[in-house]
Amino acid sequence: MITLTSLFEHAARRKGGKTALEALLPAPLAPKQLAAIPDDRWLAMMSKCIFNAGFNWKVVDKKWPGFEEAFAGFNPTRWKYMSDEDFEKLLKDTRIIRHAKKILAVRDNATFLCDLAEAHGSAAKFFADWPSEEYVDLLILLKKRASRMGGNSAQYFLRFMGKDSFILSRDVIAALKREGVINTEPKSQRDLKLVQQAFNQWHEESGRSLTQISKILAFTVGA
Repeated sequence: MITLTSLFEHAARRKGGKTALEALLPAPLAPKQLAAIPDDRWLAMMSKCIFNAGFNWKVVDKKWPGFEEAFAGFNPTRWKYMSDEDFEKLLKDTRIIRHAKKILAVRDNATFLCDLAEAHGSAAKFFADWPSEEYVDLLILLKKRASRMGGNSAQYFLRFMGKDSFILSRDVIAALKREGVINTEPKSQRDLKLVQQAFNQWHEESGRSLTQISKILAFTVGA
């Protein structure tokens, strides 16, 4: 398999040199920083990524202060017990996007986060402690146990929270295909495991995070 050094050089040629490329590579948060993020922020970001799916992100961003007000700061314990009355009020609340299934996902994900907090001390600690070399297993878990966290929603959720992660964007998938890691879009657990193995190998070679490796791959293809 091609080395990350070669991929980095390829990306650097496209982005104006090594210094310019380095400036474009974000660093994930350290586990201690992730663990310090309140659980309401994890629920808020899960919800934002869910409402973003299928909508123009700018529309959701513009309305997000209204979401924060309508959901009173996204406290998981509060929304775990969403009542029928709560639900009906939210369906009529013009501050948010009134999508019934996505509103109910807030309740379901609040329950999920509360379960994690009960088992691990906080949901934040659970995410912080999850090893990067088993990242795809976290995606599989989120798809199975959380609500509407399949596809790219979980990947963007984790990236936006600062968790070390890769995003299987069109450009990253194209790069992985080009390098022979996969032959098709990685939807099966088998293909996801192949992607994880490749990222782990590049990490062992370079010491770079999944986040940076993901960006380097994308920059060998896209703008």
